[in-house]
Amino acid sequence: MNAQDPLAQLQPLRTPEPVSWWPPAPGWWLLAALLLGLAGWAGWRYWRHYRRNAYRRLALRKLARITQDYAGHQDIGRLLGELNSLLKSVALQVWPRRDIAALNGDRWLQFLRRHAGKATPALPVSLASSAYSPKPQEPEPEQLLLAVEAWLQQHRSAP
Repeated sequence: MNAQDPLAQLQPLRTPEPVSWWPPAPGWWLLAALLLGLAGWAGWRYWRHYRRNAYRRLALRKLARITQDYAGHQDIGRLLGELNSLLKSVALQVWPRRDIAALNGDRWLQFLRRHAGKATPALPVSLASSAYSPKPQEPEPEQLLLAVEAWLQQHRSAP
C-alpha cells in the first residue's frame, strides 16, 4: 500500500440491509382497519338486503309454478285468481294488514299500480275484477305474467 494515498486505506462500501415491509407503518394499519370495516359494513348491508327480499324470491318461485300449471290447464280465470292471490300475499308481507286486507276491485288495482316500479308494465283491470265477474275479460296471459313478474321484482313500499 501506498502511505501517501489515503483513499487506498478505505474499506469497501457496505450496502445497508433492504427495508423490510413488515411491520407496516401506522398509516397502513389504519387503512387496513378502515377497509375491513367497510367490507364488514357492506357485507352486513348485503346480508340484510338478501334477508329482506326472501319473500320476493319465494313469490317469484311461486309465479314460476303458476306459469307451469297454466301451461297445463289453460284456464284464464284460474290463472287470474292465482295471480291475484299471490300478489295479495306478497302485499300482506310488505305492508300492514289493516291497509291491505280489505282492498279489492279498483282500490286493489290502484294500490298495485301505485307501488309498482317505474318500468313495470300496467296490470290489467281484469286482474282486480276477476273474482267478481262470471266471465272475466281475457287479458293476454303472457303479458299478464310478465306484468306480475315485473311487479314482484320492482315493487317498492312507501317511504
